[in-house]
Amino acid sequence: MLQKFFILCSGADANILKECSLGERNKYAGIGATVFFTAVMAFIASSYALFTVFDNVYTAVFFGLVWGLLIFNLDRFIVSTIKKRDKFGSELIQATPRIILAIIIAIVISKPLEMKIFEKEINQVLLEQKNELTLANKDQIALQYNPALETLNKDILSLKNEISAKEAQTNALYNIYISEAEGIAGTKLLGKGPVYKEKRDKHDAALTELAQLKTTNAAKITVIENQITDLNTQYSKSVTDSQPIIDGFDGLMARITALDKLPWLPSFFIFLLFLAIETSPIIAKLLAPKGEYDFKLEEQESIVKSWITQKVKQRELLISTDEALNTKIHDEIKEEEAVYAYKKKKTEELLKLQAEAFHSLQVKNL
Repeated sequence: MLQKFFILCSGADANILKECSLGERNKYAGIGATVFFTAVMAFIASSYALFTVFDNVYTAVFFGLVWGLLIFNLDRFIVSTIKKRDKFGSELIQATPRIILAIIIAIVISKPLEMKIFEKEINQVLLEQKNELTLANKDQIALQYNPALETLNKDILSLKNEISAKEAQTNALYNIYISEAEGIAGTKLLGKGPVYKEKRDKHDAALTELAQLKTTNAAKITVIENQITDLNTQYSKSVTDSQPIIDGFDGLMARITALDKLPWLPSFFIFLLFLAIETSPIIAKLLAPKGEYDFKLEEQESIVKSWITQKVKQRELLISTDEALNTKIHDEIKEEEAVYAYKKKKTEELLKLQAEAFHSLQVKNL
């Protein structure tokens, strides 16, 4: 039962193989088994690859099954259409397009399994890339907010500098009236005279202005700080909103790109393994000598070809014979007087009818 199934997978004619030896049947069963297990590997590989895209098991399995059946049909077609010839060169030329197709299929099959085998290494590469993208994303978003933040910080610094300048001015007035009272500067008269009072009033007025300025600027600084807080909140929200996109940067193309950053030698050997699996039925058929099955198949094809050629020749001969007979018959008819007289009589009757019809039409028009 298993042998029949694998012979079916090989694309060979089961009726012809029934008449062949056990070794010949085993050979084609082995080729069919290779075709079948290649399709199974294609199903597994494509299901994993599609799972990374759809993130749904049932969808990945369904489309993976479709892809596996497609690969199975292609491999079966490739193997079944390679016919053994008397010269290896003609067989190789015949198999070359199929080998190229097998290489393409091997690449398609091996790449998803490589991603599964090197999944941990790929995840490490993706993590590094995500960290780089996160930092770059923060810097890029910051470019939208930094100019406004810098302007607001400059405004706060300007308001604080204004307070500092007013404080310096007030402290200077304080030193002046104290020096006047102590007789160190100004009139250099010890005591609190009119000059002292005048300078003290200036200081008190400046102190009042300083208090008012501190209150006003503190309110302005609070407003500006609230604006800075809002901008920082917006910046944090923008970073948070864009982070899921970066976290989701682990699709099929991202993993293939990450795989390319790993050392190429292990991936190359895995590709060679699948290439060997994919091309093994073709190589086996090319290297195997002509067997009993090939001779019987060639005999059947020769019988069909001879029968078709015979039918074509018979049709051509029938057509040429029919043409010759028709020509001979018509030539003999030309020479018979009775036919000539009958043809002449009917032609005269037709001409008379035409003349009468023409005459009637002319009379009617008059």
